[in-house]
Amino acid sequence: EGGSNTADLPDQLVEGKQKFISQIMTSKSPVRSAEDVDEVALSFAEVKMLATGDERFKEKMDLDMQVSKLRVLKQSYLSEHYDLEDRVLKHYPEEIKRYEECIAGYERDAALAEKNKPRTGEKFFPMTLKGTTYTEKADAGEMLLAVCKENPLSQTVMIGSYRGFGMEVFYDTLEAHYCVNLCGARKHKIDLGSDTLGNLTRIENEIAKLPVKLEAAKTRKAEAITQLETAKAELEKPFAFEEELKEKTERLNKLNIELNLNEKDTSVMDAEPEQGSESMERKGSDRER
Repeated sequence: EGGSNTADLPDQLVEGKQKFISQIMTSKSPVRSAEDVDEVALSFAEVKMLATGDERFKEKMDLDMQVSKLRVLKQSYLSEHYDLEDRVLKHYPEEIKRYEECIAGYERDAALAEKNKPRTGEKFFPMTLKGTTYTEKADAGEMLLAVCKENPLSQTVMIGSYRGFGMEVFYDTLEAHYCVNLCGARKHKIDLGSDTLGNLTRIENEIAKLPVKLEAAKTRKAEAITQLETAKAELEKPFAFEEELKEKTERLNKLNIELNLNEKDTSVMDAEPEQGSESMERKGSDRER
């Protein structure tokens, strides 16, 4: 009767095993959740053991499933751990440094603009274009458009100065219009249109935004620092189910030995992923079989 029980096991059980092994063992990206482990592999030796009605086999099958899920969870933990390490060591420090450079630049440029502003009673700060200083807003606007048309290339050309900033013009081939860079500690791009006075208003509006950009850079730097500290704290957290995985793996190995399944027919995964192991490459390396 034992033989007939073995023969009657459905073929899809074996198919399920192959699908499971393929999914877990040969995938180039780690399985991300325990829900992906939904079938237990049965070897020929295990099928024979099932037919004997040995209660230890049922325990082994339960442990196979539990240990497999725990290892999937640990693999996900390790993958996230490596990503956090990259962020702590590289991403956030670089981001903080970039914002510090922005802050320093905006501070200098805001001070430069404040120093060079129209005097009391004056409506327009003089603009110098190609060596000539224009005190009238309309004249400066017309000359700015004329200078732009003289430089139809995408390369930047220095054309003058305004409120302490150097002015360079270039043609944006992608957007099909002229642009001006105000050059201080940082470059501030302004898209130009066809209206002479409107272009000067755009330039003034960009200068007026400097204090706002400064505060935004300070806020983003503070956020990056907070994210860095949070990531550091997360790195200190161990795998939550480490002890459970260790205990169940040890019990499973013992059962495999008792049931003579330890040589070729052990559970689906025969090596627990180790944090820092040289056999695992970060982010998407193949698991060793």
